[in-house]
Amino acid sequence: MDKVSAVVVTFNRLAKLKTVIASIEAQTFAPTRLIIVDNASTDGTAEYLGQLTTSIPLEVMSLPTNTGGAGGFSAGMERGYQLGADFVWIMDDDCYPQPDALEKLRDGFVAAVAELGPEVPFSCSLVNYIDGAICEMNNPEPTWDWARLVSKGQRSVTVKSCSFVSVLIPRWVIEKHGLPYSEYFIWFDDHEYTLRITRACPGVQVLDSVVVHDMGDNRGVNFGLIDDANAWKFAYGIRNEASFRLHHQSLFAYLYLCARVALMMRRGRVAGKLQRRMYGRLLAGIRFNPAVAFPATARR
Repeated sequence: MDKVSAVVVTFNRLAKLKTVIASIEAQTFAPTRLIIVDNASTDGTAEYLGQLTTSIPLEVMSLPTNTGGAGGFSAGMERGYQLGADFVWIMDDDCYPQPDALEKLRDGFVAAVAELGPEVPFSCSLVNYIDGAICEMNNPEPTWDWARLVSKGQRSVTVKSCSFVSVLIPRWVIEKHGLPYSEYFIWFDDHEYTLRITRACPGVQVLDSVVVHDMGDNRGVNFGLIDDANAWKFAYGIRNEASFRLHHQSLFAYLYLCARVALMMRRGRVAGKLQRRMYGRLLAGIRFNPAVAFPATARR
């Protein structure tokens, strides 16, 4: 493994971003480049990054508008590809990798390829919450034979999808499968992308590669918990998942999602106005179907 570009997407989390940068600089296996995608932050992030010097060659991408996590990851992954990276290592601005996180991701990926073949599309970390518990939102979806590598003595399990919180993605994946849907803005972009790239071969979660996710509340996505404060995120997530289920899976998958959203909102006693808003987002997914984008220089 030669060149690894670490890609961090940030928006108005300067204090946490500083911890992320320090965590990346402290890696036992150092990335060859650090790409920070600033999603038009307004909290002094741009000024800080403008004078920052790091032990790893740094490139700052200052986007003119906030494109959300999806747009930021798409832009950062494309830039890493254009700069010749063999791998991109992607994460949010509240993800703190332990010192050997990247080294373990690399070793786990290489070991998985030796056992499963060259089509292994990613390796991802074990994500803990700040109190040491598992991070509920960042549990990968395992395959039916998740322990296949464990039975061979490896410390990795096979997974179908994961969140964009410490994921190592090889260059060939971007060439073959393109970039995440920037149009998703936020939520479900990571789930869709990792499902897209695991159709032929699963990815792996490397259990010895550990990161801490310094997020707000440690809870997963639950449609019964929609309220005025988080409805904007759920609105994106429901539209994006509805689009994926209908256009990339089946009508049944779409209708099943509709039923699940309705049932969970009813059980959670979500306010009527918010329920109606989410039903509108389910319908919006019918017309919303972005096309896969590839880096301009990708060999296809």
